[in-house]
Amino acid sequence: MRALERANMVRLARAELKRAIARGDMDAAEVVRDCPWETESMTIAELLTSQRRWGRTRARKFLMPLSLNENKQLGTLTSRQRRILANELATRSHGREPVAV
Repeated sequence: MRALERANMVRLARAELKRAIARGDMDAAEVVRDCPWETESMTIAELLTSQRRWGRTRARKFLMPLSLNENKQLGTLTSRQRRILANELATRSHGREPVAV
């Protein structure tokens, strides 16, 4: 029963986090840097696709030059991988890459 309660708590917290990212209230780079408890078992692809206008293809293309697997869990990233991913996300969110309309 405790495991089910914990799973529900994580699921609800993660859903709220994804909604906050989609609304723009929270930055994905910030989530990667901080790695809150609800994201430890979340995959990189799950985080990336929670952003507006990000699908699986865009996430894969984004991760390819970074040599990161889309199925890797955020909680298992090394500090170097976390820094690289967060920096690249921050760069993209601050408008250095043109967004197709």
